[in-house]
Amino acid sequence: QVQLVESGGGLVQAGGSLRLSCAASGLPFSGYSMGWFRQALGKEREFVSATTRSGIGTNYADFVKGRFTISRDNAKNTLYLQMNSLKPEDTAVYYCAADGWGERLAASANAYGYWGQGIQVTVSS
Repeated sequence: QVQLVESGGGLVQAGGSLRLSCAASGLPFSGYSMGWFRQALGKEREFVSATTRSGIGTNYADFVKGRFTISRDNAKNTLYLQMNSLKPEDTAVYYCAADGWGERLAASANAYGYWGQGIQVTVSS
């Protein structure tokens, strides 16, 4: 049974930082490209970032470039998202997702076959 479990969310003031983690089990983690998405209340789920199986390739949505960093530790089966300079508009539920179809940096949610349950990030002004 595949499980992706996010942690590290919470409430932070604008300008602050958080690091999200996504612990994976039940799948060969190093064989999956991984991504982060988010969904704010009343809005569509949107792409945040993705990384290839090795972690060398990365992709970011324009609104997080220079502020967020995606990384992974294949030995620990864990994906990370370091979020700095947080803004109130970053408030959302954040999801990690696994893409098993090759070494790609997909921005479409349809490319991902496995999803975590999501974790709330709230940025106060």
